[in-house]
Amino acid sequence: MFDLTFGKSNNCEGITRRDLIKIGGLGAFGLGLPGILKAQAAVAEKTGTSVEDVNVIIIYLDGGPSHIDMFDPKPEAPAEIRGEFGAVKTNVPDIIISDKLPKLAQVMDKYSIIKGTQPIAGHGLANEFMLTGYKPGPGNKYPSYGSVYGRVKGYRNDLPPYAVIGGPTRGVTAGYMGSQYNPFNVGGDPNAKNFSVKDVTPPKGVTLDRIDRRSKILRALDRFQKSHDRAPESIKTVDKFYAKAYDLVTSPAAKKAFAIDEEPDKLRDDYGRHSFGQGCLLARRMIEAGVRFITVRRTGWDTHQNNFTSLGNSRLPELDQGYSALLRDLDSRGMLANTVVSCFGEFGRTPKVNSSAGRDHWAGSTFMTIGGGPIKRGLVVGDSNERAEYPVDRVITIWDFAATMYRALGLENLTFYGTDTRPHKLWAGGTAVEELF
Repeated sequence: MFDLTFGKSNNCEGITRRDLIKIGGLGAFGLGLPGILKAQAAVAEKTGTSVEDVNVIIIYLDGGPSHIDMFDPKPEAPAEIRGEFGAVKTNVPDIIISDKLPKLAQVMDKYSIIKGTQPIAGHGLANEFMLTGYKPGPGNKYPSYGSVYGRVKGYRNDLPPYAVIGGPTRGVTAGYMGSQYNPFNVGGDPNAKNFSVKDVTPPKGVTLDRIDRRSKILRALDRFQKSHDRAPESIKTVDKFYAKAYDLVTSPAAKKAFAIDEEPDKLRDDYGRHSFGQGCLLARRMIEAGVRFITVRRTGWDTHQNNFTSLGNSRLPELDQGYSALLRDLDSRGMLANTVVSCFGEFGRTPKVNSSAGRDHWAGSTFMTIGGGPIKRGLVVGDSNERAEYPVDRVITIWDFAATMYRALGLENLTFYGTDTRPHKLWAGGTAVEELF
């Protein structure tokens, strides 16, 4: 299950052995699909909370994307601040974004921009903060938005409620809720010619008939064990988790969701024939099939050197193409009305260009885009000063963004009990951005 084909860590802090051990909770190291589904069995139990059937796609730009070179350009600033990119008008009057995002400029009416701030300028901790809404501390690990939503909503069409495309990162897991609410890691490269999802697509040469025969043999063995009362309780119930795994492997919904090659060539071209673009297309297919919450992760935003070359040649064109195509595609299918799409990274970059033509870590100012579902579109909320250093007039924090996200999902004022049996509030305060509702 563990595949970082286009989500491998390549920021300045790298990925540590300790991080990999933590990520092991995703089922990366030998747990196998039945084991993952066994761990996630509780997801299917409803909490009784009444929420609308809203879906979510988060585009996570891992590494710290440069706010001033993307959604907070300062065309009037000095060259050492402004950088090499210009600004372009969007299809919403008085809103400008980077001229390297022309396609996103033409769909500004399908999302809104939040210009905010967050206090952490280190990758790992900032990832956790951005993806959970909780500032990390020495105690509990807090659950990601996707884990919370998966726990509340449960399975749909035999598909896991929460998934990650592009590989896991710190902050995507379930924290104190337990590994049963961790995301399903899709793995692989959706742009690969023979893309398949490990443990869901049968191995080459293994037909569904063979899978069915193996399933019958397994059930027969389980019946034999139970009839002799030699099996512990865990063995007596394990068959239901293999049954869930069998359902996923043989599910028409799963098969359809991952069959990205069934899409018209024109649409695949619109998204971009690169891993990120096809990842966005795969996310749309998975939402259609029944997955509720998907994080599409793209690395490579840690631009200490050659910021403008890296962003201008690859990262921004790919983001512009894939993200804009996703918004247009969802809207044309009537899906944007019940699908929240948000894009952000862990922090911004220094407004002043360094001696290596790069930008370093900067927590003073950052951006989040969000639209779809109950969120109003075509707005800019908050602003930074003339050098894109700090907020002016109004400070919008990550706690406020978390409150906004949970209001969009209809999840407010909830308390969960973790594996430590202690009660935990759903979010750590903050105020939802009212203009967006």
